[in-house]
Amino acid sequence: MIIGTAGHIDHGKTSLVRALTGVDTDRLPEEKRRGISIELGYAYLHAPDGVSLGFVDVPGHERLLHTMLAGATGIDHALLVVAADDGVMPQTREHLAVVALLGVRAATVAVTKIDRIDAATRAARLDEVRAEINALLAPTPLANAPVLAVSATTGEGIDALRARLLDVAREESAREDDLAFRLAVDRAFTLAGVGTVVTGTVFSGTVRIGDELQLAPGKRTVRVRGIHAQNRQADAAHAGQRCALALAGVTKDEVHRGDWVCTPAIALATARIDVLLTLWPDEARPLRSGATVHAHLGASDVMASVALLDRDALAPGETALAQLVLRDEVGAWHGDHGVLRDASATRTVAGVRVLDPFAPVRYRRTPERLRTLAAWAIDDRPARVAALLHNAPLGIDTARLARALSLANEDALALPDDAVRIAQTAIARQHLDALQAQIVERLADFHRAAPDEVGPDARRLKRLAAPRTDDALWRHALDALATGGALVRSGTWLHLPDHAARLNEAEQKLVQKLLPKLADGGFDPPWVRDLAKDCAASEPMVRQTLASLARQGEAFQVVKDLYYPLATIEQLAGLVRDCIAGPEGLQAASFRDATGLGRKRAIQLLEFFDRVGYTRRVKDTHLLRPDTSLFGASP
Repeated sequence: MIIGTAGHIDHGKTSLVRALTGVDTDRLPEEKRRGISIELGYAYLHAPDGVSLGFVDVPGHERLLHTMLAGATGIDHALLVVAADDGVMPQTREHLAVVALLGVRAATVAVTKIDRIDAATRAARLDEVRAEINALLAPTPLANAPVLAVSATTGEGIDALRARLLDVAREESAREDDLAFRLAVDRAFTLAGVGTVVTGTVFSGTVRIGDELQLAPGKRTVRVRGIHAQNRQADAAHAGQRCALALAGVTKDEVHRGDWVCTPAIALATARIDVLLTLWPDEARPLRSGATVHAHLGASDVMASVALLDRDALAPGETALAQLVLRDEVGAWHGDHGVLRDASATRTVAGVRVLDPFAPVRYRRTPERLRTLAAWAIDDRPARVAALLHNAPLGIDTARLARALSLANEDALALPDDAVRIAQTAIARQHLDALQAQIVERLADFHRAAPDEVGPDARRLKRLAAPRTDDALWRHALDALATGGALVRSGTWLHLPDHAARLNEAEQKLVQKLLPKLADGGFDPPWVRDLAKDCAASEPMVRQTLASLARQGEAFQVVKDLYYPLATIEQLAGLVRDCIAGPEGLQAASFRDATGLGRKRAIQLLEFFDRVGYTRRVKDTHLLRPDTSLFGASP
């Protein structure tokens, strides 16, 4: 519950809270002396039936709006206070903008100080104020909110307002919440004999004494030693309640307003957030990409740049997709609402609803990305997850998706029936089929380009077919193709079934002569013309037989008409590994000296290793690929 204010130098709202709850929310001496709220104030109303209602009394002065925003986070219902003698004030309008932009969809309006209106003109004045309020609320989601006239001094109307608010609390307490626990910290302090205490509104989930939680952003783990929910000692607290947590494992100076305390499984920190952004209708000018703003998310206030994703400028009252590039990391989850204020923090300009807290740096405006964001904007969770899968050709990381949705358990994602679950990746069946078809197509392309090679290894084929695919999904796709006979594994090589060479009887006899001669040649085996002469065979026959051996992985063509047997290639690959020392790599001269070959042959061999994916060339050096499993290398 949040309390709005109508005046600058009066205690109208504070007096109203005192009349409803008996608690004075102004704690500071300066607040009492100046007659204004400076810091957040808290009060609670407990009904005999066990229902409790928490009030957050927020400052009304425009210079303290950042404090008001910290207290407005996570509220369910707004109580907008308008003085009968003053009517709607400028700060009332800005508080209304904040509440509407934060996604609050329910409110009650209290017209206070009716005792100050002359009895003869009271009815007319109240009608006038109600008309102002109705006109103010009409274009917002809070239109038709009930308006109650009250006096904190005489008590007139207080019982009716209290009953109304308790009914709202009963409705809210009946909500089901299957999300993980998280609380936005708006205060942190130390109590003697208790230790570090943080307070805030519970956004979702339930916390119990003894639970292990995590601070976000950051990785500090804490343990809950004690709980006060709605200002009462408790064993647990749940969504919607004002809560104080006594934490073990952290000092007061390590927790700040704007931090989150949450279930470790959903802890995250992000500096890029894709959002739905709505520009306030009263803004005088359109919002353009590149604008600098104050982003108020949860209880945090951080500078950010706005990048519109589906247009260059946003007119007042319109909604668009945008990315917030934050100057500091914050915690933010799908569905969270926030407010943007201008760079000088003098006015509220827009509201945002978080879509994807893991926003990409690149390709953020592509049609594919915009379709994905449209899926994120779907309200129904199962429909949203199904749409995200439909727009994810390479599948979705279910752990990251669950974290973004505040789900401690991935099973709560409710994947559609056609989804295939592979480790922490989920993919739609149609996309898995398309991935496997692409693998076969790229393998066929490889065979056409290099007919004398058996085929690539799994890592090289991945770079050719689907380099961004998750490793577990990639292995699953290959295993399924191999099981179905669509591809064949020959050692570490992958190839299509019809690419494997079958030697005829004449070739088999010739192989018995060729392999020993190739092996005897060591690092400098004979050329095809010399092999043909020594074996009394035609050059075409020798080439055909060696090509068949290459497709079986028993020989490798380094350059035209020069083949090395597998054992020799493995020796040379071992020398490459031994000669590569750290990030500086291997140069042709060093490899020449290690093999005893001429410079030209050393370069030919290094180019062969680059070509098959064992090494990669960077300027004049060759580096071992960290993901290769060729020739005895560890992937």
